Amino acid sequence: MKFDSNTKTACTIAIVLALLWNLRSEGQTRPPQWFTKSKNAAVYQLTRAAAVYQPGLTPRSIKPDGTVRLAPQSDWTCGFFPGSLWYAYELSGKKQLATDADRFTLGLDSVQHFTFTHDLGFMLYDSYGNGYRLTGNKKYLKPLENGAMNLYKRYSPVTHTIRSWDFGKWQYPVIIDNMMNVDYLFWSAKKFNKPVYAMAAKNHADVTMLNHFRKDYSSYHVVSYDTITGKAVEKVTFQGLADSSAWARGQAWGLYGFTQAYIYTHNQKYLDQAKHIAAFIMNHPRTPADKVPYWDYDAPDIPNTYRDVSAAAVMASGLLQLSTQVANGQNYFKYAEQILQSLSTDQYLYKPGTGHYFILKHSVGALPLKSEIDTPINYADYYFLEALNRYAIIKHIKLN
Repeated sequence: MKFDSNTKTACTIAIVLALLWNLRSEGQTRPPQWFTKSKNAAVYQLTRAAAVYQPGLTPRSIKPDGTVRLAPQSDWTCGFFPGSLWYAYELSGKKQLATDADRFTLGLDSVQHFTFTHDLGFMLYDSYGNGYRLTGNKKYLKPLENGAMNLYKRYSPVTHTIRSWDFGKWQYPVIIDNMMNVDYLFWSAKKFNKPVYAMAAKNHADVTMLNHFRKDYSSYHVVSYDTITGKAVEKVTFQGLADSSAWARGQAWGLYGFTQAYIYTHNQKYLDQAKHIAAFIMNHPRTPADKVPYWDYDAPDIPNTYRDVSAAAVMASGLLQLSTQVANGQNYFKYAEQILQSLSTDQYLYKPGTGHYFILKHSVGALPLKSEIDTPINYADYYFLEALNRYAIIKHIKLN
């Protein structure tokens, strides 16, 4: 592809502006008080949790009766607890957390052979992937390689998407959550020399961009495709308020996923999509002052309804990533910072030693299914910790 001189100049200016933005915080080493509070709380909670729970059966959420809902290896959330331990190790430098993270990661050994789920990115990339990223230990690679192969097997050359669920009445369901798996496929394509994985990830992102989004860049939750023609035939929800509503965590999944797609491909259309989704989130009139969204932007009982901290955590992490890719990144950074500051208050952050050693309160899993309502959830903790790490990198905070 050739570029004219004007395009080259514009690209150069954009790069310089982005570099200037990223260098604005050079030299700052003292973390803000809220950051230290959250970091210390998270490290304490996860250190204790690793001593209480066992590999292969990790904490997922708290049930209405006050007991802990545990995630077996077959649960789509099983990778978040090991991943959280890895991030806590990265934040603190405490070797015991690395030892615990390794132990809980290796407890997911059977997951690499699963063919019945699209959530292998959550299950393997967040656990084994972080383990490999932080240690370079090659023992984590084979499970990642096998998992990517099995994830790719769910790709259809007819729909050009990765199938999400094997249950339900849909012909070929694809959920917006699945954009979180393109990261795993893009990485695996390069690491294991499998360009076909990148092709599948790119096609999935393209078709999702075409069919999942409305004119205002809000997203449907589920799009079902015809298995013969490949055309979208149904657009519905499963965890949101209604088929036409904007389920908060779904918007967060899209923001995060398209940002990652841009980072791997440098294709402008993915960056534009991420920016459009971010604008929907940041400018929505029903966003509360503390930036922690209600569980669905169209919930009729706002403001007297549930917040979804898990959506907020994913948004914060995605926006921080997006802030490093654009010239006006400070807008995304400041919004993410507001979210993190809010989540670091006592309203959302568990005091050390409480909450069965979860980190954050007040998430919503699937309100229409009456499942995990106003409870801690392990993926909220995971993306909160990821966001804290990304914040520290951008601000050049000395962690340990």
